[in-house]
Amino acid sequence: MSDTLSLIHQRRSVRSFQDKSIDEKIKANIIDAAMRSPTAGNMMLYSVLEVADQSVKDQLVKSCDNQPFIAKTPLVLLFLADYQRWFDYFQICDVEGLCQAESEHMRKPSQGDLMLACCDALIAAQTAVIAAESLGVGSCYIGDIMENYEFHKNLFRLPTYTFPITMLCFGYPTKRAAERKLTSRFSKENILHENVYNRLDESELLNMFEMSKPKSYHGKAQNTGQHYYVKKFGADFSIEMNRSVKQAVKSWTEGEDS
Repeated sequence: MSDTLSLIHQRRSVRSFQDKSIDEKIKANIIDAAMRSPTAGNMMLYSVLEVADQSVKDQLVKSCDNQPFIAKTPLVLLFLADYQRWFDYFQICDVEGLCQAESEHMRKPSQGDLMLACCDALIAAQTAVIAAESLGVGSCYIGDIMENYEFHKNLFRLPTYTFPITMLCFGYPTKRAAERKLTSRFSKENILHENVYNRLDESELLNMFEMSKPKSYHGKAQNTGQHYYVKKFGADFSIEMNRSVKQAVKSWTEGEDS
């Protein structure tokens, strides 16, 4: 197995870091690697925001579903889907005048543009994760940054055509964190399809999710499906995330031509 594949297969999320800062050269290598990641049309529809202010990290602990380790993280990078930069440039270049000359309306960023920018940002984030892993630096994704959209928009002074799609915590893992047992994954036969989507039947689904059966069920849940619905899909944080994303999409598309 190649070194790269070994890194990918041995990688685990780290939520316990050593009290050790990340050298500026190491940080630069992680960010430079992210900036070489694949990007739609070479437009780089993302921005990376380093959260260096301790008081901001402390606020993120609460706004990102009460995760104390965020405050102790040596390096926090926020990955933004970003069409603001291009849209501002379009205006500077008088694209509106060009459209008027062609008897067309100048359109504004819409849902598809948001999705594309999110893809760019997430690809860059994962590239940063692998680069960091190769340098001995662990990481953990914080998807909860999508919650509390209004708060985070104000906290980071985010313009309309940006969206905080993910955040990454980087640091050197403690010995215990580095040796933590790898989590299991579903079988390839349940994930990989050929030519067309293969919708699993009841038996296949029961077999697939048997491997993720928890040691104990959450609350009144009687089976694995009920457990994950209550703990994840139907949980307060999930409801807030969907409300938040809905508001972000509304903000992103406001003023869009009907």
